[in-house]
Amino acid sequence: MTPPAYCTNVHPAEDLPGVLAQLDRYAVPVREELGVDTLALGLWLADPVAHGLAKDETARRGLAAELRARGLEVSTLNAFPYGGFHQDVVKHSVYLPPWTDPRRLTYTADCAVVLADLLPDSASYGSISTLPLAWREPWTSIDDDRARGALDAFARFLRAEAARNGRPIRLAIEPEPGCVLDTVADAVEWMAGRVDHDHIGICLDTCHLAVSFADPAQDVAAIDRAGLSVVKVQASAALEVAEPGTEEGRRAIAAFAEPRYLHQVRENDPAGVLAADDLPDALARLPARHPWRVHFHVPLHEAPPPPLTSTTGVLLAATEALRNTVDNLPHFEVETYTWTVLPGSAHASEAGLAAGIAAELRWATEHLGEGVSA
Repeated sequence: MTPPAYCTNVHPAEDLPGVLAQLDRYAVPVREELGVDTLALGLWLADPVAHGLAKDETARRGLAAELRARGLEVSTLNAFPYGGFHQDVVKHSVYLPPWTDPRRLTYTADCAVVLADLLPDSASYGSISTLPLAWREPWTSIDDDRARGALDAFARFLRAEAARNGRPIRLAIEPEPGCVLDTVADAVEWMAGRVDHDHIGICLDTCHLAVSFADPAQDVAAIDRAGLSVVKVQASAALEVAEPGTEEGRRAIAAFAEPRYLHQVRENDPAGVLAADDLPDALARLPARHPWRVHFHVPLHEAPPPPLTSTTGVLLAATEALRNTVDNLPHFEVETYTWTVLPGSAHASEAGLAAGIAAELRWATEHLGEGVSA
């Protein structure tokens, strides 16, 4: 089977020449390492790139031709990061602009225009993942109404685009710890009856799902009962430490505290899940009496150093739940954007990163089973 897509937000490229250079530097070697004729990508286009392509049909056709020439295809875009995803410090800025800001609607619409011209003939639909409205603070009832209005406007835009292009583009809202839609349950409650279910669904990021200590089968069932759909799965794994209060556990998890990205932590206390917004904050104030899960996307095929483990079991359980619930699995995208900030990473070189991505995609193909869509 064709491997799931890999998300190119791991690569810093915020203009079109940079995007093409990164495809040559990494995507083509990954395809060659896997020995496949075609490699699926979950393409990330920063706002200036998406805007320029959306305004220039010739440029879109040119990008489609460049992809074909390299044996690459795109059925899904990751439109969560707006830009600046590889700055020295990203943290909370990844949630900007929120869905209350017209720039978010414009950017996502630009992405939809671009994706419509990149879809391979084999794709029945295109998908775009996006942030879960905003970081949770500040958020008011007025913000709630504005976000709903923006999503209604985007659904109307998608309906018009589908009529023009013949194949639908669907938006996938991605619950994430700490955001307005923190968990899948939050997303289901907010979206059910409020959004156009034909064009807007959920992006099930299995790292985020694991961090929330949710039950994958129950969450998939809740999505289905609400009449919503999983438009896209981001196949990803979180870090887990069973005994964060021990010296060994604390030292191991502290090695993953780094300054670029936000690494939300949840502690599975029997009285209720405890939360910290970043790993240094968790180390300073969580009681550490029960297991922690950390929002740090770790490679699917590599076990972290003991006593840490990864939550690939949650990914496998979510995939099985989907297989038992829907007729056709959604798009799958492997989204490990943290390769370059892994402690002591052996994948810092271009060749090492390409080999690591290929190994991860090989693992995903072998373990997620037949029927996973790219």
